[in-house]
Amino acid sequence: MPRLKLFIPVFIFLALALLLWRGLYLDPRTLPSVLIDKPLPDFELPTVEGGEQLVSKADLPDEPFLLNVWGSYCLPCLQENPILMAAKEEGVVPIVGINYKDKLNLAQMWLEDNGSPFDYSIVDEDGRLGINLGVYGAPETFVVDANGVIRYKHIGVIDYQSWQEDIMPAIAAVKAEAAQ
Repeated sequence: MPRLKLFIPVFIFLALALLLWRGLYLDPRTLPSVLIDKPLPDFELPTVEGGEQLVSKADLPDEPFLLNVWGSYCLPCLQENPILMAAKEEGVVPIVGINYKDKLNLAQMWLEDNGSPFDYSIVDEDGRLGINLGVYGAPETFVVDANGVIRYKHIGVIDYQSWQEDIMPAIAAVKAEAAQ
């Protein structure tokens, strides 16, 4: 029995080492979202461009679109902006922004200085819409189908690789589903 007590710390150490080793191979950007295949939450909020004009879920595009969470304080949002601008120019899909936990005047200046890839951008100053979407922080991007159902969620900055390997295939799948 006394010898068994000597092995308990060894077993605990091995168990912890195995868990930590396994964690090295997990991708932190692939956090599951409970909202995949669920409709967007209801909202009624102003837009960055229109000030007091309110938009709601009913005003969202009736075709597949991207919903991009951004903020003027967000450096990765600035990094992904050229990719989103190119997608807008190519007419890949409509892009709707959610200006998350930001000040309206700062958001307006950011769009003026850097260009806007958005058809319009929803003001979510208190973050309530973001909470309902399960947003961890900016940037995050959702691929939404024509019925307003979330089909894919990308956490973090969109770079050229993630655009080609993750976002575009998700858009293509949603468009193919809509064509059937």
